[in-house]
Amino acid sequence: MTNRYLTVLAAVMAVALACGAPESKEIAGWDVSDETSGETLDHRPWQEILDAYVGTDDMGVNLFDYATISASAADTAKLGDYLDYLQGLDPSVYSRAEQMAYWINLYNALTVQVVLSEYPVDSIKEIHEGVIPNTGPWQDPHAQVNGRDLSLDDIEHGILRPLWRDKRIHYAVNCAAYGCPHLLATAFTAANTEELLEQGAHDYVNNPRGVDFVDEDFIVISSIYDWYTEDFGNTEESVVAHLIEYADEELAARLEGFAGSIDYEYDWSLNAP
Repeated sequence: MTNRYLTVLAAVMAVALACGAPESKEIAGWDVSDETSGETLDHRPWQEILDAYVGTDDMGVNLFDYATISASAADTAKLGDYLDYLQGLDPSVYSRAEQMAYWINLYNALTVQVVLSEYPVDSIKEIHEGVIPNTGPWQDPHAQVNGRDLSLDDIEHGILRPLWRDKRIHYAVNCAAYGCPHLLATAFTAANTEELLEQGAHDYVNNPRGVDFVDEDFIVISSIYDWYTEDFGNTEESVVAHLIEYADEELAARLEGFAGSIDYEYDWSLNAP
């Protein structure tokens, strides 16, 4: 390919990416579960990694210490073994509650492994297998479950979003960016998923990267509410209503009746110390 062709193609891709995030579109074959199953999955290795490498900065944002884990052969192997364990399972033999936790943890652990595979980087968007720079790794196949190759986009937009139809999934999956909702310090399980979804929503909305009042007539909110507006009611009014639902009392009072301007921002720098 010529440099000119790549430049034009990059421009086209940039426009496409700016026009919106992937739509929620179910990938056939993943909607099978066994609600009679009492089997549970072992997420303890992932919990041990979260305990060791997730910390919070002075802005209240959870960060992952990629530098330190990359120097630990034992813990990088533990992460790899955990991902092998998840990919060796057949999700269809578990309940939907177990499956939801399974897919969220797989997404988050896989994202950490993807970053570590190219670390050090300043942003996950620098990681990509194609010729277009700064498009990120989300469409590249990084996992295989039941013999099927899966990308991060497949997990989020082809399985989690369409099968569960829960807007709080956006607060559960972490894309390794500072502007993203937390990589929560607790592994998801069937027993705690509801609690963690609520926690993730509350933590994000009440942090400036979720909602930031510039003045009484102008707020800056996360681009997530623009990219995935269909999941939040398809209007700015419905987005604000969602923010009020999870806002603390003071923030909710400021958002009630807000009729000013809204802008959207997102920080793609790596969620690292």
